[in-house]
Amino acid sequence: MDFKVVRGSRASTVALVLALVWLVFAASLPLWGSSAWKREFVEFSCYFIFAMMWNLLAGYGGMVSVGQQAFFGLGGYAMLVLADFAGINPFVSIVLAALVVAVAAVPVSWVAFRLQGGYFAVGTWVIAEVFRLSVANVSAIGGGSGTSLQALRGISRMTRENTTYWMALACVVLCIGGVYLFLRSKEGLALQAIRDNEVAAESQGIAVGRMKLAVYVVAAMGCALAGALYFVSNIRISPDAAFGVNWTAFAIFIVVIGGIGRIEGPMLGSVIFWLLNKFFVDYGTWYQLGLGALAIVVTLTFKRGLWGALQSRTGLNLFPTQRRLQLPSSN
Repeated sequence: MDFKVVRGSRASTVALVLALVWLVFAASLPLWGSSAWKREFVEFSCYFIFAMMWNLLAGYGGMVSVGQQAFFGLGGYAMLVLADFAGINPFVSIVLAALVVAVAAVPVSWVAFRLQGGYFAVGTWVIAEVFRLSVANVSAIGGGSGTSLQALRGISRMTRENTTYWMALACVVLCIGGVYLFLRSKEGLALQAIRDNEVAAESQGIAVGRMKLAVYVVAAMGCALAGALYFVSNIRISPDAAFGVNWTAFAIFIVVIGGIGRIEGPMLGSVIFWLLNKFFVDYGTWYQLGLGALAIVVTLTFKRGLWGALQSRTGLNLFPTQRRLQLPSSN
């Protein structure tokens, strides 16, 4: 019997076309948009990339971390050191900082992977606090009060804003495309098998330790990229801002309400979070309480997140990763 294996769908094809249209529109924004829009997009991109990396680590890898702000902060400070002390262009330093943090994540993983389950989650937060306190005691980079990025002084405001914007856009596209292609590969299937049952995955010949290390390092690199981008845009950096637990808390919120273990989840969650942050952040403590209440309601009502609920009802899948057997239609 003739048959074929398919992975795409009509919805994914339409989504690809719309994404290309959006990409052309977004790439042209610095030519006609205001500075406020560019700053908003850069901030949105940082939250989105950070949430995507947390989703890759926890949603697909089963490694629930509450300390990913460690790599976000390290990315920001690595960029600062490379730009201000090594004399490297700050925009080049963004990429180099992500690579430096990826290397640093290897010895950090040796400590983190000694812990399992809830101990792993708490351990990652402790690691982030160690980095925060250590950086706060280095006076050369501003100590506890922080410092400003001096390397941007010779660059015009328009050049800085446009370059940061285009780098943020490129990082968003790379993040989505990279995660999607990885999940479609054999390694992506192996990662999800590890998440479901490590013992069973190892019995099938999957190198569990090596795969978890690779995902941990990639997630750290992505978080560092988001951190470096954020502080190039923000100009000023401090230990409390860079290593604050709110970064991971917001990422968890984004992923949980959007849908954990789905590429579309962080995308939808980031948009919702940005809208809430845009219109309600001035309410202070009430805003924080509102985010928590919304997360509880969504978790209890839609256990797979908003996108998961939509997908279960409509079958809509914009990023199909599974193979489907398509039989010839009978006449």
